[in-house]
Amino acid sequence: MTSSKTILITGCSSGIGYSTAIALKKRGHKVIATARKANDVLRLTQEGFIALHLDLADSDSIQHAVKQAIALTDGKIDALFNNGAFGQVGAIEDLSRETLRSQFETNLFGTHELTNLLLPLMRKQGHGRIIYNSSVLGLVAMPYRGAYNASKFALEGLADTLRQELFDIPVSISLIEPGPIVSDFRKNSFLLYQKNIDYKNSDHKAAYDKMTDRLQKEGAAVAFTLPAEAVVAKVIHALESNRPKTRYYVSFPTYLFAILKYVLPTTWLDALIRKV
Repeated sequence: MTSSKTILITGCSSGIGYSTAIALKKRGHKVIATARKANDVLRLTQEGFIALHLDLADSDSIQHAVKQAIALTDGKIDALFNNGAFGQVGAIEDLSRETLRSQFETNLFGTHELTNLLLPLMRKQGHGRIIYNSSVLGLVAMPYRGAYNASKFALEGLADTLRQELFDIPVSISLIEPGPIVSDFRKNSFLLYQKNIDYKNSDHKAAYDKMTDRLQKEGAAVAFTLPAEAVVAKVIHALESNRPKTRYYVSFPTYLFAILKYVLPTTWLDALIRKV
């Protein structure tokens, strides 16, 4: 039986974060489930979780949540699963500076701040696990996902660098690389697309019309889509294994593109991605 660990998870309102929180709680781990909206925090509390409000776009919220987590655990937090994120869709030339900044505030800056606040605890206690939920779009770039691509490429760079900087202390760094996963991700992306992209006056309107159909489609929109539990299995290994991996690929597209990125000429890979 694996010894119980205390893990803080961001983005637990639904999808991967919620499924991971449930699975780890069932395995006997102490889960601190965080969410951005008050009603989600209340629901998680009613379901028996230690639930905290944490908005990755708000520095005060992050610092307050960390103080609460430290108080609730007597300063012992074994692991952090940086899961909270969202995906802003839209052509690069249609992204305002504010829209791009908003993407990075949550997907990168908030995640970075939270990690840095918990690292001293892990150093002091002599162990820790930091798990980042990245994406196949942190490995290869796809059209009309530029903001999200950029945030995940940057997250990969931070995680890889941190792993090298912490090589001599027992704090492991793992990246989860999901492909298409069943969640509310597309639904939320569509709302942000409507809010932040002037799609009616864009030179990319024809492409947007096709994209809109996919974003609004219920269930799996592309082949090889997996349930959130596929990611959960990788998180469990990263948390519990004596030798956690630096990268965990999830779904066939992620394995495929991780290989093709290094074996195909860039122009060939670009052409393949455009067809996909």
